[in-house]
Amino acid sequence: MTRRRRQQFSPEFKEEAVRMVLEGERTVASVAREFGINASTLGSWVHRHRIVHGQDEQPLSGPERARIRELERENAELREKLTFLKKAAAFFAAESR
Repeated sequence: MTRRRRQQFSPEFKEEAVRMVLEGERTVASVAREFGINASTLGSWVHRHRIVHGQDEQPLSGPERARIRELERENAELREKLTFLKKAAAFFAAESR
């Protein structure tokens, strides 16, 4: 039984495929089909490129920032309530013994 060798791609090949995904309106799947590679392979190249070049996330819009602040405030409030409830449960558990 022969083992299948892992295919090696040149850096230029990878850059071209990634560029087509990032600059165009094309999906990872369509570019992968055109280049004859697995879509998950191309997706990992694109992800790695975004991390290395600082393009991992898009900047947040005003409403998104406001929503995050609101959720962080709610999260802090819920943590305080949880802490209180844990203390109350411990108090009543100790009292019932």
